[in-house]
Amino acid sequence: MKKIVFDIETSNLFSDVASNDPADLNLAVICIYETDTEKYSHFLQPDLHKLWPIIESADMLIGYNSDHFDIPLLNKYYPGDLTKVKSLDILKEIKEVFGRRMKLDQVAEGTLGTHKTSDGLQGVRWWRAGEYQKVIDYCLADVRITKDVYEYAITHDMLFFAENGEKIKIPLKTADWETVEKVAMTHTLPF
Repeated sequence: MKKIVFDIETSNLFSDVASNDPADLNLAVICIYETDTEKYSHFLQPDLHKLWPIIESADMLIGYNSDHFDIPLLNKYYPGDLTKVKSLDILKEIKEVFGRRMKLDQVAEGTLGTHKTSDGLQGVRWWRAGEYQKVIDYCLADVRITKDVYEYAITHDMLFFAENGEKIKIPLKTADWETVEKVAMTHTLPF
């Protein structure tokens, strides 16, 4: 099964576009990890044509808050429909079991004993200042954390999150996470 773990950073904020719709934001960078090659990559807007064949060959996209944020935003750049690719949104899985949302940083701390290297607001500040490599590095770090959180969940059927100095267990049912689904993916680009 070919899986792609991914994360997106934007070049603007919801307050800039007077909207809460992720598709109204602009992509700064998307970073990915491909499980079949064990390769990390990043793509800026002009490079997205190189990303589409990679995504179209994937069996599953894995992200954190990706169904709500990343996929709708990325879909505005894609000439097809990325919702046709199976996706696993770790935050959505957590919310279904635990009943609430939590930050990736809380899950990283509770599960992996680590923290995110920054946050999206700082990423936008770096982007606006022309510090593009800092944004890319931050996005890649989030992909690594998401990958490690996913792998922990698959191995242990649980995650943890840290809150007010406590480590709280989140039991998960991961048996179907890696089931390959046959979908009618619209391949829009010639190979």
